[in-house]
Amino acid sequence: MSNNFECDLIVVGTGSAGLSAAITAKKRGLDVVVLEKEPVFGGTTALSGGVLWIPLNPHGRKQNPADSAEAVRRYMMEETGAFYDAEAVNAFIENGPRMVEFFERETSMKFIPTLYPDYHPNRPGGVEIGRSILAEPYDIRGLGKDMARLKPPLKTITFIGMMFNSSNADLKHFFRATKSLTSFVYVAKRLANHLKELALYRRAINVTSGNALAARLAKSALDLGIPILTSTPAKQILIEDGQAIGVLAGGADGERRLTARHGVVLAAGGFPHDVKRITQAYPHLKRGHQHLSPTPVGNTGDGVNMAEAAGAVVDIRFQDSAAWMPVTKVDYGNGEIGVFPHLLDRYKPGIIGVLKNGKRFTNESNSYHDVGLAMVQACQELDETAMWLICDKPTLGKYGLGFVKPAPMPIGRFIKNGYLFEGKTLADLARVTGVDAAGLERTVREYNVGAVKGQDPAFGRGSTAFNRYLADPENQPNPCVAPVQTGPFYAVKVIMGDLGTFDGIQTSVVGEVLKRDGSKIDGLYAVGNDRASIMGGNYPGAGITHGPNMTFGYVTAHHIADRAQGKAAPVVRQVAGARPVARSTATATEVTA
Repeated sequence: MSNNFECDLIVVGTGSAGLSAAITAKKRGLDVVVLEKEPVFGGTTALSGGVLWIPLNPHGRKQNPADSAEAVRRYMMEETGAFYDAEAVNAFIENGPRMVEFFERETSMKFIPTLYPDYHPNRPGGVEIGRSILAEPYDIRGLGKDMARLKPPLKTITFIGMMFNSSNADLKHFFRATKSLTSFVYVAKRLANHLKELALYRRAINVTSGNALAARLAKSALDLGIPILTSTPAKQILIEDGQAIGVLAGGADGERRLTARHGVVLAAGGFPHDVKRITQAYPHLKRGHQHLSPTPVGNTGDGVNMAEAAGAVVDIRFQDSAAWMPVTKVDYGNGEIGVFPHLLDRYKPGIIGVLKNGKRFTNESNSYHDVGLAMVQACQELDETAMWLICDKPTLGKYGLGFVKPAPMPIGRFIKNGYLFEGKTLADLARVTGVDAAGLERTVREYNVGAVKGQDPAFGRGSTAFNRYLADPENQPNPCVAPVQTGPFYAVKVIMGDLGTFDGIQTSVVGEVLKRDGSKIDGLYAVGNDRASIMGGNYPGAGITHGPNMTFGYVTAHHIADRAQGKAAPVVRQVAGARPVARSTATATEVTA
């Protein structure tokens, strides 16, 4: 491909949003090129859990036929508060299920149902099953020579490179491998297959979670002949007569001027590593406290910065500008540092979280975003935003703690390198962690009074279906609660991180990038984490990033194709019980065909 070329549409970014837009546009007949800054494709998607929150999706309707658009709107209104956007929510409700049907019918994308409840299933409109789906596992040999260009999964959440399903189903076998013959056989087969893959390919071949989602989308794009130009960072939006006509891009062959007849779609992954912008947006960073993101280091806000330079509005509006994730810093040695997201351990019985004063401050079995929000708020007057996850020896052996694996895996190296703290007594543990000893002893004593009976009167752990979903169902009467009582005791220090940003470029429902006066920048669109989240800085359920990202990538691409093909002006289509939503006749025909 020459340094200067023209196509119909340029998409910047290879996560779920960018590739869904590219694939949909290509299926509508447009000539599409995708640019990727990194030498590998997949972006944040490849590192993620791969779950999509798509209310009323075909798989979910079988699980929960009683769910309704009215319930979804009620839940979204409850969750998003002042940022509730009726038009955007209605477009999401209507197009999400159609997006799923389209990708499963027309591409290599396959989804499977999950058992995830909404994160707040007890709130009005919340449900305990049916809204979250997952990318089906994938054998990446289907990518052929492009297999090497797939971004590897996050190292800290694999076991010698082996991936687990985000649904947590097969991970439970690993916890039970020494107690159940069925689980032992399952684990033995998984390990044998994985070791064979490593010997033959030096990486996992059967991938799950976000790696499977990224791989399936990339396979679909490549099968359609869509070029994915890796190591090709977009540097500037080309504007002529107020219209976006392409991008200036870098690469090994020098600067390229890439023009597009029908526009540019920004899907560059938000700004989690744009130090200047996150310092303005994150309250704990404003206080001078630490933050560590497991998102790709290349997500430095390129999309939002280019859009802003072209006249777009990129304000910090949401109280929580990112999807908060409590994390720990993992030292691999030889200068290599990893970030471990605490996705599972907090839900397990016998693990509690305390601040530097030794006090608990939240329900540890709430979602990562809720625990992160509580952590940010609770540490406002402290000298750091941090908590210590505490457990006793039997609990550590049963579930592990953070990056430390359960028994029989050894723990000595983690104590030596300072990741895991150990104390014969709670007072000893307090001394080595710097936590207030009297506060810690008082907290554990008071917690244990209820915990021995499976109760948590202080914070209500185990009171929701979501609390219990990732806990231990064999621990009764409460799968989330057990005492902390048998020494030695252990702790890891947890700081604040994120799974990606929520604030971003302000757009119309169909993704048109807007100026301060409300007018659009013709030909410029934003999807994914580059676009301000429909969730308004909140986190209602598993997959609320990928679900809207793929849905609006699909919606935006149809809008662009309609314009390119001179389709009729949008018509009003009434959604039952909702305010009218503008959709084009062509889009409706395409999606339901």
